[in-house]
Amino acid sequence: MSLTGKDVADRLEALHLPHNIRETMRSELSSVELSEEQLEAIVSQVEEDYRHSMVEPCEAVGVVAAQSIGEPGTQMTMRTFHYAGVAEINVTLGLPRLIEIVDARKIPSTPTMTIRLTEEYAHDRDLAREVAWAIESTSLLHLGSIATDLAEMNVIIELNPSAMEQRKITVEEVADSLREETGLAVDQKDGSLVMAPEEPSYRDLLQLVEKIKKISLKGVEGIKRVVIRKEGEEYILYTEGSSLRKVMEFEGVSPGRTKTNNINEIGEVLGIEAARNAIINEATDTLREQGLSVDVRHIMLVADIMTVDGEVKQIGRHGVSGEKASVLARAAFEVTVNHILDAAVRGDVDDLKGVTENVIVGQPIQLGTGDVKLVARR
Repeated sequence: MSLTGKDVADRLEALHLPHNIRETMRSELSSVELSEEQLEAIVSQVEEDYRHSMVEPCEAVGVVAAQSIGEPGTQMTMRTFHYAGVAEINVTLGLPRLIEIVDARKIPSTPTMTIRLTEEYAHDRDLAREVAWAIESTSLLHLGSIATDLAEMNVIIELNPSAMEQRKITVEEVADSLREETGLAVDQKDGSLVMAPEEPSYRDLLQLVEKIKKISLKGVEGIKRVVIRKEGEEYILYTEGSSLRKVMEFEGVSPGRTKTNNINEIGEVLGIEAARNAIINEATDTLREQGLSVDVRHIMLVADIMTVDGEVKQIGRHGVSGEKASVLARAAFEVTVNHILDAAVRGDVDDLKGVTENVIVGQPIQLGTGDVKLVARR
């Protein structure tokens, strides 16, 4: 007699296994006819494999994780690579990217986003292009050319009608943005815009031109370029620059499938759990791209340590290593003299409970066999 889906679900719910393992088993077994004996055999095998994969008590997981990530890290190259095969956008990969991740850099050296679209927009190139133009920061250089008239001490902006139509922006909107950003008068003459600096000097004229070039007329400031690429049946947008909060608000963008390589931004917008997952995914992808395989549990441990206090902290003297309770452990990492002097002034006491400090003083570490103590002699 085969079991029903509810019987299987009830049996799996009673297991003392992590939620994700139970859910995976439920999805895999829901479409299969099983007898009670077969289900019990599967469950016992999964439980045995799970117990076998658990860490032994007193295992030095930190040292093992550090070695497991650090050794493959010595084989990594230092390069910037074309992102997802798109020639226009570069992204930092390899060792520099791994260092960025564990250093919890506020802004990556090459911030980028992968924007997936909703069903309606994802399969229509024209609609996808509209979203791309709406997101991409539009400057005057996208809409025409900027020239200077030294005789009149003016800046002349020649606008391209077709470019303006593509990006859905009018001459009046451009003029209003220029007035707002510069505080100067803007005149329209024969389809062009004319501006003059407050003081009729050559230096002020050049400074005005540079200021005009940097003004963002439309789109998300900081996203310099958006590239469309078709993958499978849907169009995906890749950006140079990142602004997760603003991009998620655009019509046509699928917020749940849009991501950025800026981990701090993910933490601010989506929360610390999302930042933790981003650290795991970014580190795993960086290692995999180099052909290196590291057990995800080592990377998960690093991500947990970096986010355990509710904010993303670097693995360094300004983060995890600099906040250790042990004076000797902090001193062994960086700025040794400062740590020891400060501890001496405060009268700090080191309990010698960690690995580093016990190695320094030459006694067994309190892990593995070193964690076992004799309580009483017979």
